[in-house]
Amino acid sequence: MKVIVLTGMPGSGKEEFVQVAKEAKYEVVRMGDVVRAEAASRSIARDDKSVGGFASSERQGHGYDIWAKRCVPHVRARNTVIDGSRGVEELEVFRNAFGRNVRLVAIHSSPVKRFPRLQLRGRPDAPQTWEEFVERDRRELGWGLGDLIALADVMLINEGTLEEFRATVKGFLTGQV
Repeated sequence: MKVIVLTGMPGSGKEEFVQVAKEAKYEVVRMGDVVRAEAASRSIARDDKSVGGFASSERQGHGYDIWAKRCVPHVRARNTVIDGSRGVEELEVFRNAFGRNVRLVAIHSSPVKRFPRLQLRGRPDAPQTWEEFVERDRRELGWGLGDLIALADVMLINEGTLEEFRATVKGFLTGQV
């Protein structure tokens, strides 16, 4: 069993990593989906500010690792990618739950590449302006995302074409990178 904890700034390429991993028969647990499902069950608006505020308030009320704890039951005894870890405390939950099977993978992409990617997604929580984008980045970094990225076992750079990045991910998953 391999558990890949995936991290990176919004729009860095985590979703593309996930798609390649699915093609390689990995299970996927998206932390953001767990957050959005919980927010929806409490009738919280789906916009970025509301969902992000809810995620933050849950962290403040239940501990910084609450979303990781809520994700652990979704991991089954197969190769799994946990998408969207935001802080060191979350990584500790995964390492305690899955031990040596955990590898932290960070994806890096520059802000000028990430902003248009987020706009093209068409998700309701996508930033509409550069200012909203910067605010979202600051919130994510405030959760400890930068510290987590710095601790990555593997750093994948996503500054080229989609095809180049997908090849990099395939190489990583097959042990060639």
